[in-house]
Amino acid sequence: MELILLAVAAIFVGLHGLHLRADFPNHSPWMDWAKYTDEGWYGDAAIRHFQRGDWYVPGDFNPAAALPVWPLTESLVFHFTGVSVIAARALTVAIFAVILWCVYLLVRRWHRLQHPGERSLAPAISVLLLSTSPFCYAFSRMAILEPLLIVLTLLALLSASYVPCENAVEAQRSWWGGSLPVLGIGVLLPLMVLTKTTAVFLLPAVAWLLFARSGYRLRVALRVMVPVALLAVSIWGLYYGLVVRPRFLADYRYLFSVNSYSGLNVQNFFAVLSESFSDGMWIGPILYPLAILAMFFAAFIRPRLLKNPLLVALALWSMGYFAFILYHDNLQPRYYLVTVVPMTVFTVLVFERAFRGENWRRLSTIPAASLCTASLIAMAVSDARQTLDYVLHPEYTFVAAAQQIRRIIDSDRTHSPLVLSISGSDLSLITGIPSICDDFGTMDLEDRVKTYHPGWYVAWNQVDDDKMDALTSVYRVQRVASFPTMDDPDRNLMILYRLDPILRQTKPRLGHRGPRLEAASFIRRASEAEKQP
Repeated sequence: MELILLAVAAIFVGLHGLHLRADFPNHSPWMDWAKYTDEGWYGDAAIRHFQRGDWYVPGDFNPAAALPVWPLTESLVFHFTGVSVIAARALTVAIFAVILWCVYLLVRRWHRLQHPGERSLAPAISVLLLSTSPFCYAFSRMAILEPLLIVLTLLALLSASYVPCENAVEAQRSWWGGSLPVLGIGVLLPLMVLTKTTAVFLLPAVAWLLFARSGYRLRVALRVMVPVALLAVSIWGLYYGLVVRPRFLADYRYLFSVNSYSGLNVQNFFAVLSESFSDGMWIGPILYPLAILAMFFAAFIRPRLLKNPLLVALALWSMGYFAFILYHDNLQPRYYLVTVVPMTVFTVLVFERAFRGENWRRLSTIPAASLCTASLIAMAVSDARQTLDYVLHPEYTFVAAAQQIRRIIDSDRTHSPLVLSISGSDLSLITGIPSICDDFGTMDLEDRVKTYHPGWYVAWNQVDDDKMDALTSVYRVQRVASFPTMDDPDRNLMILYRLDPILRQTKPRLGHRGPRLEAASFIRRASEAEKQP
């Protein structure tokens, strides 16, 4: 049975790798802005490095200064494949496969620790439910930060599961050895934070497993936690001190400044709490209620289930990230992707343990157990059906629009190929067009435009007043073409504008080494790249 479940899961993981150029599923329940921007933004350093020869564009949006792990990971792939949206998304699909493998190993590890000699289908069931989830299908095929954060968190939990406990015999039998797990956690924690800073909300889950492996004794736990913390802080500190502070401190601070906002306050706390809680339905209309039921059951009806440290760690993971979602008050579906793994595994483990062994002999337990089993089967079948529908009906509106924009720009040799757009990084990933962002950057937009002299502007549906004001001081903005793209009512028409200069820009003085000179170098490299076949 386990082999059958894993085989079905493997088939669905394989389906994730089809149609990698396709749009994020249109008309899905998840209207997320990331499908227009994030794949390019957070991989921009890798994209620019291979396409233009330098990852850094002064004054533009450079998130890699604070979040370098994902672009470095993409760079390893682009070194062999070249820059393409297929390569970037294939990497994310591979990461999703590693997520499932880590889930299987983690659940099996703790089952063997808690119930030695007993067989369990919980690892395989967890993997199957995640692999068939349409929510996971939609977001695990996007080249965004969350899948990498999830796999690093799972690796940290898995490492914590192998930290030798006070039992010397088990420590000797541990195939990880004595210090390797501690070293692994100390390296993984800064990698998590340098992948996505919201990883700090997941650290309590790792700490709990370390505490559990120490026999719930604080003094023993500190012998492990202190070296882990020192190593993690040292790695992060070295990166900050040697890389960020000397050159990229402004970009580092800028990323935090644009993400530090929170609409949460005393007046709207309960409204935001209610909306954040109800939006959890995004992860699955069956999974989410079952997960809430499982947490209520474990906390109030069968609290001895929480003697399994993994269940507590999974609950801390879910609640920790839910706390971030609540605080941030920017309810985007992709944020809930980080919670779908712990909530799925928690639900499977609770249902398995609650109705197992002696409990099956009670007649009153049979209806509840049958209902839970039927619910899990219904969830797997319903999710698999929806995922297959997405697989069988791909759409390519975004890629098609990007390619048409590339053809128009290539046909006009009188204007710079540089594109100004909030989705410019995505266009660079898909087509190779050089771009800068019109929304984020350490320089004001008007100064950025005057520095880099873009030849084209791509907007969604309309040009905002602040963007038009920045452009019309330098250019005549001429609408050239428009392309229906994807399904968001606010962003379903990609409009291409040509920027005709109306003022001659002052040339930078000789010897000046500020942003203008670096901008000229960037534009020259972009133009040379455009001329190459």
